[in-house]
Amino acid sequence: MPLSTSVILCTYNGARFLRAQWDSLLAQARLPDEIVVRDDASTDATYATLEGLACEAEAFGVRVHLTRNASNLGYVANFGAALVDASGDVVFLCDQDDTWHPDKLVMLASEFERRTELLLLCTDACRINIAGAGLRHSLFEVLRVSRSELQRMHTGRGFDVLLRRSLATGATIALRRRLLADALPIPAGWVHDEWLAIIAAALGGFDGVERRLIDYRQHAGNQIGMPDRDLATKWRDLVKPRATMIDMLIARDTVLQERLRALGARVPDASRERVAEKLGHLRARQALRGAPWARAGSVLREMACGRYQRYASGWRSAFRDLVRRGA
Repeated sequence: MPLSTSVILCTYNGARFLRAQWDSLLAQARLPDEIVVRDDASTDATYATLEGLACEAEAFGVRVHLTRNASNLGYVANFGAALVDASGDVVFLCDQDDTWHPDKLVMLASEFERRTELLLLCTDACRINIAGAGLRHSLFEVLRVSRSELQRMHTGRGFDVLLRRSLATGATIALRRRLLADALPIPAGWVHDEWLAIIAAALGGFDGVERRLIDYRQHAGNQIGMPDRDLATKWRDLVKPRATMIDMLIARDTVLQERLRALGARVPDASRERVAEKLGHLRARQALRGAPWARAGSVLREMACGRYQRYASGWRSAFRDLVRRGA
């Protein structure tokens, strides 16, 4: 029996691109059963536009649940609230400024129907500019997703991949609604997409699809986006103070450790051990003090035991820890 589907569309001052995205939802080879829209107190024509678009969807037999926040919640809290409103068995996250390829919903829904253990899927995407013209590299290419990472995702080892770095972009995500009982609320310090993905992975239900199923628009108004990074941007990131970043990572992974503990025996011991080991690595980095030469011994020890490779960006993170300013 087909699973029911919900599309979660969160908006804020997005009137310019809404028509294109909405048209792509109604052009799906398999229409969604409902579209849940939560507007985050837009000050432009977004909400009025949505009211008209909702009527069009209902004419296609698609239920629309349209809510306007009394005040601006921010994009993470807005998505969290919208997820609670969804009733479909499979929930698709949707950005206001992208467009979906016609086979996206039917393809991903079929995966959930075929694989009962699956909790969350992310996909690759075509990147487009503000005018809709294609950009040179796909989302996975910009993220430099490796063949090894994809293979681990496909064989049930996605938790180790995501514990090192986030690869699941919200605009590409579909999830089984029962995941929300374990994942919500989204804790402070985490973005909704990375949190949903890592909880799904901890429960053994995460995978990635290598097909490009949306046009992912890049422009100055993106909440996050995935622009190309030039050498100047990379260098600024390399030398910026690191202490605050390490403190933030420790706080995030402490929250993750607590949530995995609460999930009990459904999370493998190996995954909990990985989180504890990553926290040990981060605390070793947090303790680095003094000039680069004074940090070198600790950095080399972390490299030798492989923790920079497992929980950071390998030699690049080690080099950052040597050259970044601050304690």
